[in-house]
Amino acid sequence: MKPILVIALGLMLTTPLPATAQDEGEGRSLMERGAELFLKGLSQEMEPALRDLRDMAGKVGPSVLSFLEQMGPALADLAERVEDWSVYEIPEMLPNGDILIRRKTPLPEAQPDQPLQPVEPPPPGMTDI
Repeated sequence: MKPILVIALGLMLTTPLPATAQDEGEGRSLMERGAELFLKGLSQEMEPALRDLRDMAGKVGPSVLSFLEQMGPALADLAERVEDWSVYEIPEMLPNGDILIRRKTPLPEAQPDQPLQPVEPPPPGMTDI
């Protein structure tokens, strides 16, 4: 959230303020001068943070692009296969590194007029652990 706020403030501060249609002799009001001084001070305070953010984006940007190039097609395929993400729980990582994504509601049971599919027996030599 903070980086978004920093970027938004930086963009706001870099845009020029609209010019007012006043005569040179009138001058600016105290409110206008105060707002200008406030924005100038804010931009000076934000300059180091914006510079750091620009440097970080330069360092992280290539690795993010590389990740998207490698994983983009796989993520697009996954997004096509899953119709509704809201029916799944939050992914859970097991100690062995496996990731489980459970459904929030169980799949509907087989109807009485539809027999269940038979389960193949394990190959010979395999025993229950």
